[in-house]
Amino acid sequence: MAADNFRKVYTRTGDDGTTALLYGGRVNKDSIGPSAYGAVDEAVAALGMARAETEPDSELAVLLVRLQRELFVVGAELATAPENRSKLVAGTTLVTEEMASALEPIIDEITKRFVAPQEFVLPGENRLAGALDVARTVVRRAEREVVRAEQQQWCPGSFTGVYLNRLADLVYTLARWQEGEFRPVRTN
Repeated sequence: MAADNFRKVYTRTGDDGTTALLYGGRVNKDSIGPSAYGAVDEAVAALGMARAETEPDSELAVLLVRLQRELFVVGAELATAPENRSKLVAGTTLVTEEMASALEPIIDEITKRFVAPQEFVLPGENRLAGALDVARTVVRRAEREVVRAEQQQWCPGSFTGVYLNRLADLVYTLARWQEGEFRPVRTN
């Protein structure tokens, strides 16, 4: 590693319990914005764990990379103070209604590939489906954090909650697809 390319990971600027926001400003790390984008960051990582169980360059791997990148847009919007929302760029740092609606045809297409379960699903049919179910629950937690952020006017008029709601539906669908044939769980 060349010494001139070395960059320290730590800055010490957050040692006081605050964090910097996109487009300026600082807030406490436990405030609503960082809580929301932190949950989104967890969702990115959870989808990465699921992607690690796929075949490289497979249809699913490519889709998961796309979703991870779209979550960066969600995170960027949530990392922006309300007074700086005018600086957001649609599709880059601002979630659009089209981003959410674009997930619907994917859900519809994937749903055609399996018979939907008629009862509650017990996650863990295989590692990939289990990882997708973990990712789905993390996305749902992020969605709940965004709802709180919306209620506190952190991201007024945002489509982040709609996007995360649709994303959780998609990840649920992907998990069922990866399970293959549905087999009811016997409890006795």
